[in-house]
Amino acid sequence: MLRRSAWQAGGVDERAKPPLIISACLLGVACNHEGRGSPRAVVDDLAERYRLIPVCPEVLGGLPTPRAAAELDGGDGADVLAAGGARVVNVDGEDVSAAYRRGAEAAVAVARAVGATRAVLKARSPSCGTAGVYDGTFSRRLVPGRGVTAAALAAAGLEVGSEEDAAAAPPATATTAPPPS
Repeated sequence: MLRRSAWQAGGVDERAKPPLIISACLLGVACNHEGRGSPRAVVDDLAERYRLIPVCPEVLGGLPTPRAAAELDGGDGADVLAAGGARVVNVDGEDVSAAYRRGAEAAVAVARAVGATRAVLKARSPSCGTAGVYDGTFSRRLVPGRGVTAAALAAAGLEVGSEEDAAAAPPATATTAPPPS
């Protein structure tokens, strides 16, 4: 018998939970640059309180899975969105900024369509990183800043955090808390 994860549909009225945008790879979807998922235990806790809405901005932007690793060069995601000289470059030297911008725009559209006010995204990703991103040298050196999608969602008014950020999804409010037993 297969064990159903808490985030999978079944038995709970998902409409009663507020929507939460979440990086699809955190659910185990094989969509990261290596063609793998990045499942995290925190997802089951989030699924108790939120209706999880998975997005993979890189895939939404038209990039394949797997794909060459990419990093932000010359700034952070906000700079890429503003066309301020920063760009997203893959390890082969190809500028993939346009795909990252398309993916960010699509993620914002999804968030608006479902009425999400929060997002939990994959830490350090050039798309989803929320506090630090790799610096474009492919030496695994982190610099402060957000990824392209994290910056776009924040600019759209969402509270954005990572799976590593305990404050990314605060406890349920009185309107979303389960009834006392």
